[in-house]
Amino acid sequence: MADPKIKRAIISLTDKTGCEDFARALVDEFGVQIISTGGTARVLKEAGIPVTMIDELTGFPEMMDGRVKTLHPKVHGGLLCRRDLESHMGDAEANGIEMIDMIVVNLYAFEATIAKPGVEYADAIENIDIGGPSMLRSAAKNHASVTVVTKPSSYDAILEEMRANGGATTLETRKKLALEVFRTTSAYDNAIYSWMLGELGGDVDFADDKRIVLEKEATLRYGENPHQKAAFYKRLNPGRKGGEPEGAAHTLANAQQLQGKELSYNNYLDTDSAWSACREFGTDVPTCVIIKHQTPCGIAQADDIVKAYQDAFECDPVSAFGGVMAFNRPVTAELAKQIVEVNKQFSEVLIAPSFDEGAVAVFEQKPNVRLLQTGGMNPAGNDIEVRIVEGGMVVQDLDSVAEDPAAFTVPTEAKPTPEMMEQLIFAWKCAKSVKSNAVVLTKGTRTVGIGGGQPNRVNSARIAVDQAGEDAKGAVCASDAFLPFPDTLEVVRDAGVVALIQPGGSIRDDLSIEVANAAGMPMVYTGHRHFRH
Repeated sequence: MADPKIKRAIISLTDKTGCEDFARALVDEFGVQIISTGGTARVLKEAGIPVTMIDELTGFPEMMDGRVKTLHPKVHGGLLCRRDLESHMGDAEANGIEMIDMIVVNLYAFEATIAKPGVEYADAIENIDIGGPSMLRSAAKNHASVTVVTKPSSYDAILEEMRANGGATTLETRKKLALEVFRTTSAYDNAIYSWMLGELGGDVDFADDKRIVLEKEATLRYGENPHQKAAFYKRLNPGRKGGEPEGAAHTLANAQQLQGKELSYNNYLDTDSAWSACREFGTDVPTCVIIKHQTPCGIAQADDIVKAYQDAFECDPVSAFGGVMAFNRPVTAELAKQIVEVNKQFSEVLIAPSFDEGAVAVFEQKPNVRLLQTGGMNPAGNDIEVRIVEGGMVVQDLDSVAEDPAAFTVPTEAKPTPEMMEQLIFAWKCAKSVKSNAVVLTKGTRTVGIGGGQPNRVNSARIAVDQAGEDAKGAVCASDAFLPFPDTLEVVRDAGVVALIQPGGSIRDDLSIEVANAAGMPMVYTGHRHFRH
């Protein structure tokens, strides 16, 4: 069947961007009859474009506050009729149904409505579009004959194709437009389902029917290794606990890239690890986190951001080379010079709430370094984490150190001083972001030794002690999970560590307590663990 020339079109829009110019071109260049509804019709008439009202087509008025206007056989018959079947065309002629060759429709802004603070349930319900999705689906089903347009960004290309094709679109284009319809209506229905589930008291994050909507942002050069294909997708339903509309703000996915090459697959993973670890410390004290292969190689806090960076860098300068850095404060020109000109550190990515103009100017010396500006920082946790396994996925609350230090216990004879407890809490927060089995040594508010990702905890302790060297003397230690034997404690004790924090709860806790008491070492139990696999 030849591509049908577009003679009649329905235009009914929430987003009216560019609709006047598009409709005018349809009328002036191709003689298309425009049929329209409500507000869209008013806009087109005010622009001097001839419009046939939908009630003139159907013979029924728009009624019930606009709930019923396009749900009519003269609309859906004109969209669904197969032009290649005599029986369909005969039914249309017998019932006075004329063909509709194009619809230009987008939907009530349901997502924008529910994002408004304090939106009423009834208002949300009224913004569930019924006629729009129905027309879109009818037109998309019959894309052999009907052109269905949902995006203002498509207008120019469609007009160009009509100019080149005698007033018709091609079947290939109509198929692609139909595919976009079903993508659109699927996401729209999911938004309604998720909102209503939450309104009815359901757990949106752990629903019986879990739907995660993703939109491709970039095709990546390759994945973890050059032979693997990869892409980056943005989550359209962020899933943040409580459903706050600002939930997607200040995230890696929405960060503005100020300079540098496109991010790689590994860059995304490392940057997420760095940003997540940095969020753990909030915004009260300047903080720097340096990540290599999703593992912290330096974390520090200080009175100013330059000192915080320098302390984090000095924890492991070798691993910091080629790493990813996160900051909870604006990156200043002074900080940029310390990184680029003093330490001459090569970095893959820097992520921060903002970058001063002077800092951006300094990093122009290193044009391949990616600078990501988030505009702010979300609290730690308060989201879900999803991982694919063969044939399915596992979903969990995103971990964060939320426990109250007032609930910690000290089973040893020696008790930590207030200053020592502050250091232990800092070490505890650091350990949360290190791969298990995590053992972290800190002095003040800087890491001096980090061990993790080992099959046994005592090897992680040995790595942390070896990295710390002389700095292990007088340091404190954090273990992300309990000590099944006292051997980990013995390793850090022998290196000069003076206190330890861990969850507690091993059936052999008494052995570790005995070793700590013999050494006069305070040991704090948090009652929580923070595995990171």
